[in-house]
Amino acid sequence: QVQLVESGGGLVQAGGSLRLSCVISGRSFSRYGMGWFRRAPGKAREFVGGISWSSGDTLYKDSVKGRFTISRDNAKNTVYLQMNNLKPEDTAVYYCASRPYYASESSSAYDYWGQGTQVTVSS
Repeated sequence: QVQLVESGGGLVQAGGSLRLSCVISGRSFSRYGMGWFRRAPGKAREFVGGISWSSGDTLYKDSVKGRFTISRDNAKNTVYLQMNNLKPEDTAVYYCASRPYYASESSSAYDYWGQGTQVTVSS
């Protein structure tokens, strides 16, 4: 059974930082691309960023480039989302997801999802 479990969310002031983690179990983590998505209240889920199975390729939503960094530790079956200089518009539930080999900006390309972790940025 494949499981993805996110952690690290919380309440932070604008300009602050958080690091989200996503641990995956039940599949060979090193062969899968990982994506981070978010859903803000009243809005559709959107792609935040992703990393390929080899960690050589990353993708980011334009509005988070330079502020967010995705990395992975295959030995720990974990992918991270380091979020710096957070803004109130980053407030959302953040989800990690997995798919074979490469990340994708399309949520429909992913086959497993975590339950999400809340990030709230106060102004």
